[in-house]
Amino acid sequence: MRPHGMASTPAAGDIAPAVLAIGRSDFPKVLIDTLRRHADVGHCMVFALSRAGAATCLLDAGNIPIGGDLGAAYAGQFHESDPNRDALFEGEGPAPIMLPSFAPRMYGARYRKIFFHDSGIVDKCATAIWTGDTCFYVNFYRITAQGRFSAAQRERLQAIAPAIGASVARHFQQTATPDQNLATLFATRAPLSTLTPREQEVCRRILLGFSSEAISQGLGISLHSTLTYRKRAYQRLGISSQNELFSIVLGLLAGPHGLN
Repeated sequence: MRPHGMASTPAAGDIAPAVLAIGRSDFPKVLIDTLRRHADVGHCMVFALSRAGAATCLLDAGNIPIGGDLGAAYAGQFHESDPNRDALFEGEGPAPIMLPSFAPRMYGARYRKIFFHDSGIVDKCATAIWTGDTCFYVNFYRITAQGRFSAAQRERLQAIAPAIGASVARHFQQTATPDQNLATLFATRAPLSTLTPREQEVCRRILLGFSSEAISQGLGISLHSTLTYRKRAYQRLGISSQNELFSIVLGLLAGPHGLN
């Protein structure tokens, strides 16, 4: 029996609520609640990274008001300058990856300003896991009001990270949206994977039925740029129409690999 008034510490493997929430709409809330119970995590963000260079923000939950903006900025361009990127791709394989301890000096000045100074983030831990051609990159943050993770909290995060990463990967594999499925197809299957990340984004939105004007607005680029990316993508694919783009995708989906 523990002394009166002493707070209990969750067992390292006690993440059952998050595991049981896999596939449910409340998974983000259950996940952040579980992380707070174990290590007082303030915010959690999950990104899907592909070998082809694409990045998508899958989850943004917690106490950072501008978390959505940070997720979009990271997926849009800053993932390319993340100092953890080499460790993520060098660690490609079935084993969970635990990223190095956070140190502000690891990051460039612009990166530090946007992702740490402006957001109030003072510490982070991260883990990742590869499933096929997708890396699920799970980040745990604390803000100024919380202070940095203690040694004990880091130890608890390290203990549960493999199970948390696997749960996140499983959840998003089960609940992938049509656009996420298309993103996987474009990232992993030739000839679509030969397109640049921006060309892929334009083509995916074409397949989802967006007009050129809507694509421009959604990506924050000019109509001229959208049309240029579409033209370049079609040239790379050796096609000249939207119908031919559909034919390529349908052919890949009907093949032996399809979308797993």
